[in-house]
Amino acid sequence: QVQLVESGGGLVQAGGSLRLSCAASGLSFSSNGMGWFRQAPGKEREFVACINWNGRIAYYADSVKGRFTISRENAKSTVTVYLQMNSLKPEDTAVYYCASSRGSFGSRVNDEYAYWGQGTQVTVSS
Repeated sequence: QVQLVESGGGLVQAGGSLRLSCAASGLSFSSNGMGWFRQAPGKEREFVACINWNGRIAYYADSVKGRFTISRENAKSTVTVYLQMNSLKPEDTAVYYCASSRGSFGSRVNDEYAYWGQGTQVTVSS
């Protein structure tokens, strides 16, 4: 059974930090790119960051560049993807989703992802 399970969300003050984790299991995700997206109330889901299969290439949305860092650990049966979020702003408030790409590289495009997690809420207070 394919599972992507996010954790690490919560309530934090502006300027603070959070580290999100995503545990992907059920398939061999070690050859797939992974990504993080977010969706704020009343808005469309948007790209945050992605990383290629071996963790050497990452891309970020302009709104988070320099503040967020994506990384991954490829284990035998589970891939874990992290999103370190620093200098958080109230506009970062959203549900954050982890997703597995159809190919070896990540993408900014939702449709390039085959599997999605259920999301974890991040709330940044001012």
